[in-house]
Amino acid sequence: MSDEQEKSNDAEGDAADDLSFEPDADAEHLRDPLEQIKKLKERLVLCQKERQEYLDGWQRVKADFVNAKRREEEERNEFLKFSRQELIKELLPALNSFHTAFGNKETWEKVDLNWRMGVQHIYSQLRGVLERHGIALIEPKIGEPFDPGRHASIGAIAVAEKEKDHTIAEVVQKGYALHGKILEPAQVKVGEYRNP
Repeated sequence: MSDEQEKSNDAEGDAADDLSFEPDADAEHLRDPLEQIKKLKERLVLCQKERQEYLDGWQRVKADFVNAKRREEEERNEFLKFSRQELIKELLPALNSFHTAFGNKETWEKVDLNWRMGVQHIYSQLRGVLERHGIALIEPKIGEPFDPGRHASIGAIAVAEKEKDHTIAEVVQKGYALHGKILEPAQVKVGEYRNP
C-alpha cells in the first residue's frame, strides 16, 4: 500500500472515531424493540406520504408544462395561418376584377380566344396559389338560404313565392374565407316576399 493510501485510510478511521451518535431524546421510551418498530413504521408512512405529495406536485407541473407547450404550438400555428391575411385581402380586388370580366359574357366573348385563354390561365394560377394557402371562394347559389355569416345583403329583390323569401336572388360579388374565417362575405341581393 502506498503512503498516500495509508494516510487516507488513517484519516477516514480518525473521522469515524470522531463521530458520536447521540441517543434519541425518546431513547428511554424506545427500549422496547416493538416500540421502535412502531415508531419507524410511523416515520415510514410519513415519508411515503411526503414522497407521494412531491410526486403528485411534480406530475402536475409536468402536465401543466406539456399543456402550455401544446397551447403555445397551437397559437403559433394559428398565427402562421393568418399572418398573411392582410396581403391576401389586398389581392382580393384583383380576383374580383377577374370575376367581373368573366361575368360580362357579351364583352368577354368579343375578346380574342387566345387572349381569353391566357387570362383564364393566369386566374387559375392565382386562385391555385391562394387555395394552397387556405383561401376558399364563397360562391352562393341562387335560391340557397341567406346566411349573414357568409353573405352580405346589398339589396332586396321582390319575389312572388313565399319559399324564396330570405333566399339569395342575385349574386353581385363572390366572397372569400381564409381557413374558414370570412375575409370578405359574398355580396348578394336577397329575395323578399311581398304579399300581393
